[in-house]
Amino acid sequence: YDARLSSLAWARALAAGLASQGVDVLDLGMTTTDTVYYVSGARRMPAVQITASHCTKELNGMKLVRAGAHVVGRGSGMEELRDIVMAGGLVDAPRRGRTDSWDPLPDYVDHLLRFVEAGALGPFRVLGDAGNGTGGIVASALARRIPGVSLEPMYFEPDGRFPNHEANPFEVENIRDLIRRVPAEGFDFGVAWDGDADRVYFVDERGGVVPGDFVTTLIARWFLERNPGAAIVYDLRSSWAVRDWVTRLGGRPIPERVGHSYIKQTMRRENAVFGGEVSGHYYFRDHFYADNGFIPWIAIMQMLSAQGLRLSELVASLGEYHLSGEINSTVPSTQAVIDRLAARYADAQEMSFLDGITVTYPDWHFNVRPSANDPVVRLNLEARSRAEMERRRDEVLALIRGGG
Repeated sequence: YDARLSSLAWARALAAGLASQGVDVLDLGMTTTDTVYYVSGARRMPAVQITASHCTKELNGMKLVRAGAHVVGRGSGMEELRDIVMAGGLVDAPRRGRTDSWDPLPDYVDHLLRFVEAGALGPFRVLGDAGNGTGGIVASALARRIPGVSLEPMYFEPDGRFPNHEANPFEVENIRDLIRRVPAEGFDFGVAWDGDADRVYFVDERGGVVPGDFVTTLIARWFLERNPGAAIVYDLRSSWAVRDWVTRLGGRPIPERVGHSYIKQTMRRENAVFGGEVSGHYYFRDHFYADNGFIPWIAIMQMLSAQGLRLSELVASLGEYHLSGEINSTVPSTQAVIDRLAARYADAQEMSFLDGITVTYPDWHFNVRPSANDPVVRLNLEARSRAEMERRRDEVLALIRGGG
């Protein structure tokens, strides 16, 4: 379970309910979601993490996987589970299940360190922001195992009130302290995790936020050097940087709709070595195709160490790509917006409705999709030049918000 004030009570209630059905329960205590995925994969056990991830503090929920960290989501078991629960009629089993506790952290850190050469990392001074979620639990233990890394903790104390900022580093206002402190205090870079630490964000030495699709591109490059010809899955909002670099290095770029259940299923089907989303979710074949907030951190440090670069220089090595960032708009009808955009850009080189609407021209492209959690549509746009990006961004936003 995560650090939210209601999570312990939820976990106890869930354990009691499962035990009443004759299920043996392994209680991992307060931890990160990617730790839970690791245990599910390594021990071939179904698992539940009590968390509302990056959402506001009053909310809570569950992330569920079958044995081997196979996702339970829309189209992959969630509907069946809903029907079982709604039908009711569950009766206690003749044998009550037992509940045992286990600390997975030492084994999990060993697992993470298999992805890098720990002795070759650094030296680095890193400022880490866990946002009073659970990320500090793993980050501290991992840093202690890497001699060349000095990790300065910020908001590492788990506190479900999230007193310093919301546990959602995707919103820039939530990492203002990180952005300010990294250059002011001479850190090599900053790293931030969301509430359950399955998403991770980076701030370079100058205080610049590194876009998630650029992180995807960097990690894809790193894996393709070690796995020539491998498939890379990425969400369809992503910068052309992902497609361009994967193609250049002989890999197979595979776009997919936004959402962890879609990315994971496609990765398994294509045996993809890595997958990434703009939102800071990164998925790894050797982590049971699950998302992980710590492998990207140590992978970035491995790249920086091997190439002798600063983080801003590593990002600059990708070339020039001009992104709008994700821009939200509240609208009365998402379908009306999509219809309007489809009509306006009917002459596009490509148009897809896989996830909202994706429109592609030779020199620019965009995706507009409804949020799964909020009453808004989200725009991501990219162009070959900053001036073109800004012009097209304003043009598309006017269509979204004003209809003209």
